[in-house]
Amino acid sequence: MKQEQKTGLGADRQLNQKGFTLLEILVVLVILGLLASLVGPQVFKQLSSSKSKTAELQIGELSSALDLYRLEVGSYPSSEQGLSALIEKPPAVDNWNGPYLKKKVIRDDPWGNAYLYRFPGEHGEFDLYSLGADKQPGGEGENRDVVSWQ
Repeated sequence: MKQEQKTGLGADRQLNQKGFTLLEILVVLVILGLLASLVGPQVFKQLSSSKSKTAELQIGELSSALDLYRLEVGSYPSSEQGLSALIEKPPAVDNWNGPYLKKKVIRDDPWGNAYLYRFPGEHGEFDLYSLGADKQPGGEGENRDVVSWQ
């Protein structure tokens, strides 16, 4: 008899259990959609500014390596030699004591483009810069140029 009561109670519980209604599920989905619409733009804003900050840090690292190159060789690499002179000895260069970068790799900017290098520079002893996400001079936000001379 005790077993019958247990099965009877279990059956009652199963009858009393209810799932979520379609309306309740829709309300939760609307709330999640509103949260995503408020939080999403802030997350994307932070991601885009972090790429610019990464480019600034990489330009700083490359600029330091270029300064060390100049101290040892006597001048900055020419525009033709480019940044690869920091990891491979250019022909006919004395006192090269590199590589001048720890990783022995010239990284692309955060947007997947090569950094642009010019010696002699128009804005300083050398110009080292990235054109940003749009790959065009100028721009604002994520499209702005990230440069070594400012």
